[in-house]
Amino acid sequence: MTLFLGIIEEGLIYAIMALGVYITYKILDFPDLSVDSTFPMGAALTASAILAGISPVAALFLSFLAGAAAGCVTGLIHVKLKVRDLLSGIIVMTGLYSLNLRFAGGRANVPIFTQETIFENPFLGSVVPQGLTAFAVVLILFFIVLVCKVLLDLYLNTRSGFLLRAAGDNETLVTSLAKDKGTVKIAGLAIANGFASLAGSVYCQHKGFFEISIGTGTIVMGLASVIIGIQVFCPDHRPYLFRLFGRTIGMRPTTAVIAGSIIYKACISLAISLGLEANDLKLITSMLFLIILVISAQRRKKVKAHA
Repeated sequence: MTLFLGIIEEGLIYAIMALGVYITYKILDFPDLSVDSTFPMGAALTASAILAGISPVAALFLSFLAGAAAGCVTGLIHVKLKVRDLLSGIIVMTGLYSLNLRFAGGRANVPIFTQETIFENPFLGSVVPQGLTAFAVVLILFFIVLVCKVLLDLYLNTRSGFLLRAAGDNETLVTSLAKDKGTVKIAGLAIANGFASLAGSVYCQHKGFFEISIGTGTIVMGLASVIIGIQVFCPDHRPYLFRLFGRTIGMRPTTAVIAGSIIYKACISLAISLGLEANDLKLITSMLFLIILVISAQRRKKVKAHA
């Protein structure tokens, strides 16, 4: 049960970040590597804010806004300065490394074990039913992820959300509607990095510390979660549909991404339980991601062959 809860908790935390990667990778088709630094930025800001006496809940909003600002910088570098998308993300990712250290007071590791967080709040004792105390952390994480998913779904169904989708599929359409495609991209990058930074804030409060290297490989985890979720639950590039026991059941891509994050974490836990050391985590991540990409490529070939 402890292992199962651990997988669910880790999967839900990274699902918030994966929702952001879904925006850049699947909707905007923008290879945004700045996620590797906006994730730890949220953790750095949260650790400093909580130590300064700021509410843990307020730290979540602060982290999201900071991530959104970083996403705007990536977008402005790409749109206004005409720098390639990949290089824009790399520039911001590199610059944020130094800023994250400054946010953390120049320290590479900031513990907050003794501080109050969203998971260690006296108010929770009166809210969470007595029989569900052991699942309190999972319930809190589920609530946060659910709020993020619902808000993202609502946004994608607005006029601005449809323009965001069009910017990734057909930029000419956005221009024909008298809208600035660059502004739409900047908005998408802001939301995506806001989610990544929010995930870092939740991660910091869950683990009880900030560490400068926690963002290493974050983009790979996010991409793996998105690809697994879409390929498993939305096959053949038919969004919102998958088959279960011979029946077609509706599922939104955002829900598939969340499920993909949990499946990805389960695969990592399985690899470690089979005897691989924790030091091999990055190697496991890269190999698993490679396998996912190969399977996805083979699946696309089959779809094209049958078309």
